[in-house]
Amino acid sequence: MGFLAIMNPVANTPIFLGLTDGDDAATRRIVALKAVTVAFVIVALFCIAGNFIFRMFGITLPAFRITGGVLVFLIGFHMLQGEQSSVHSPSAADNRKSREAQLGVAISPLAMPILAGPGTIATAMSFVAEGGTMELVTTLVAFVTLCALTYLFFVAGERFVGYIGDSGIKVVTRMMGLILAVIGTQMLIAGIRGAFVT
Repeated sequence: MGFLAIMNPVANTPIFLGLTDGDDAATRRIVALKAVTVAFVIVALFCIAGNFIFRMFGITLPAFRITGGVLVFLIGFHMLQGEQSSVHSPSAADNRKSREAQLGVAISPLAMPILAGPGTIATAMSFVAEGGTMELVTTLVAFVTLCALTYLFFVAGERFVGYIGDSGIKVVTRMMGLILAVIGTQMLIAGIRGAFVT
């Protein structure tokens, strides 16, 4: 339930549709599969070796939240303006050169930081921090189940486009941009607060 509250596939579906606006159905499916797969790998990696990774690079969770908050805010701000942010959007030249450029949004911002952001990683790490193998397995199974559910929501989102049309998608994209900007601000506040507390 913790993962479900943070990832919220229903709320993330319009964001996915906005980020893949203009892509065909096949590309959307590939982007969705790539995003949830990368998100699972990231969370699994932090579940298994999160504390070691943070110590190795000298990273603190507040610093991670501050950086993620700034990135999410910038993406949300550009979506609110009805634009695609250069933070996550390939250029028109890249889109003409390679289909791989179109799939770039699957990694950033979809997989990271929207699906596997600081909140999701922190939740996963807290679930397994004081547990053993059973807690690790349970956490990974729960997360892979949620990733599968998110993929289904993303793929079914194509029908959503047909119901509300292009103008509806633009309205939803702006609304989701506002929500993303607020989420980014909240992450930034939490990161700054955590930095001063620690």
